Amino acid sequence: MSREKAPVTQAVRMLRSAGAEFSEHLYQYEDKGGTRVSARELGVDEHWVVKTLVMEDERRNPMVVLMHGDRQVSTKELARTIGVKAVSPCSPEVASRHSGYLVGGTSPFGMRKAMPVYMEESILDLPRIYLNGGKRGFLVGLDPAEAVRLLRPVLVTVGIEE
Repeated sequence: MSREKAPVTQAVRMLRSAGAEFSEHLYQYEDKGGTRVSARELGVDEHWVVKTLVMEDERRNPMVVLMHGDRQVSTKELARTIGVKAVSPCSPEVASRHSGYLVGGTSPFGMRKAMPVYMEESILDLPRIYLNGGKRGFLVGLDPAEAVRLLRPVLVTVGIEE
């Protein structure tokens, strides 16, 4: 494996400025490979790789949902939990506009605009999680409590088996 230098993304800048302890992990990105590829490349369980999903409610209010890589979000349960009529994933173009990141490289850290963050509660049970670092093929590893400190998410239970 090459010793390529990790990129300094907006996410990395935000993590550094907040004094966060994190590790940097580069891997060979595969289009449409998702968390399965990143988990395989890093040699970690896909459950520990956390997806950053940009979604919106029926009024087009954006939000971020953090979910285990091996689970889906029950949008119906999320809508019920947060008190809106419906929640749906944003199109890649809209997600990029809200987050400032390309889909496949969306980090919950250093987003273009502030959005509410919802995190699957069981993520806190893990000793370490891996989230996108703001570029395709780049993850950051950190303690879930550190993610909570930085993102101040609302904890939800909306994950379903894939």
